Amino acid sequence: MTFGPFAGPSARSAVQALRHGRPAAYLEQTTAFEAALASSDDSTPTDAVASPPAARRLAATLRGGAVALLLAAGAALLAHGLWIPAKAALAQVLLRGAWERAAAGEARPRPWPWADTWPVARLALPGGGRPLVVLAGASGRTLAFGPGHLDGSARPGEPGNVVIAGHRDTHFRALEGVGPGDLVTLEPPAGAPRRYRVVRAAVHDRRDTMPLARDGGSRLTLVTCWPFDAVAPGGPLRWVVVAEAAAWSD
Repeated sequence: MTFGPFAGPSARSAVQALRHGRPAAYLEQTTAFEAALASSDDSTPTDAVASPPAARRLAATLRGGAVALLLAAGAALLAHGLWIPAKAALAQVLLRGAWERAAAGEARPRPWPWADTWPVARLALPGGGRPLVVLAGASGRTLAFGPGHLDGSARPGEPGNVVIAGHRDTHFRALEGVGPGDLVTLEPPAGAPRRYRVVRAAVHDRRDTMPLARDGGSRLTLVTCWPFDAVAPGGPLRWVVVAEAAAWSD
């Protein structure tokens, strides 16, 4: 016989006493008592474990909240992804006005009142697109608006190694298709434009400073992050395009 959780030793003793010293009427009572005790082992009724309406409503609310959160996060990422190229394109519109002022002889014309950079050159890449205004300095803040001239490298229009950096997903996206033999034009605010022919394009570790070396000759070095389709920004690798000075008759 099985006793439920509320049937202790006293209950079992009572049943045994009834069986061994009591008449049939008491035995009938005992049988009924045993049946009552056994019923305490039965499984909990289905209604007792079923999720109440309030719990179901809470679960539905949580699921709806999770879906809304995922949609909001996706919209934010999409907006951020669209804003970066839009800002880069808009900045070039403003920079073209500053470039015209620089070409007219104004020293360090700021494209907007709070800018801490100014145009130092105009760069034309293969493909026939509109020339890019190159800014002074290559900080992350500057590169958000346009390609930046690396401080310490030769100035545009002067002999030496002119180094210009840009973001792979905006202004320097076109470098993915640039290779040996292609022609690049760099124009300083004062002086004649210079033409360069690409001699090599390769992946370098960012710790490799050889492409930035200052030495004799006249060349243009363009640097951007690599790979071009990377999901996360930054990374240890750079795509470096090196071009040597070329005559306009080439």
